[in-house]
Amino acid sequence: MNTTVDCPLCSNAGGLLVLQTPKWRVIRSTDDVNFPAFYRLIWQAHLAEFSDLAADERSCCMEAVVRIEQVLREALQPTKINLATLGNVVPHLHWHVIARFDWDSHFPNPVWGTARREVSGGAEARLPLPLVDLDRRVALALR
Repeated sequence: MNTTVDCPLCSNAGGLLVLQTPKWRVIRSTDDVNFPAFYRLIWQAHLAEFSDLAADERSCCMEAVVRIEQVLREALQPTKINLATLGNVVPHLHWHVIARFDWDSHFPNPVWGTARREVSGGAEARLPLPLVDLDRRVALALR
C-alpha cells in the first residue's frame, strides 16, 4: 500500500476506528464535541484525489459513504447530512459524513465555520442513542 511518512492519515487511524477493510477504514472523529456524529471514510492508500481511484474503487468508496449516510439518517433523523472531501490541509483521500441538526452549535453554518449557539447539556446528550450503538450500526452496515 502506498503511504507517506508525513501524512497524518497514513501514520494513524485519524479518529476512533469503527471498521477497517483492505481498501478503506471508517473512523468517528473525536476532535470536536459539538459534532459527535462526525464520521470519516479514509482510503487506505495515500492518494490525493477521488479521480485517482479506479472505477471499481470509486464505486466501492461511494457505496460505503452512502451506507454511512443511511445509518445516520435512520438512527438520528438529522436535519441534514453533510458530505465533504476537501483535503486542503490533509491531501489524503477521505470523505466526511456528518449528521447535522438545526440545534447544533453551528447550524446552518458549516462545521468549520463560526458557532452560532451553545448546546445546553452537550451535543452528544441530544442524540437519540449512545455513540457506541451508533458506531455498531455503522460497522454492521458496512460488512
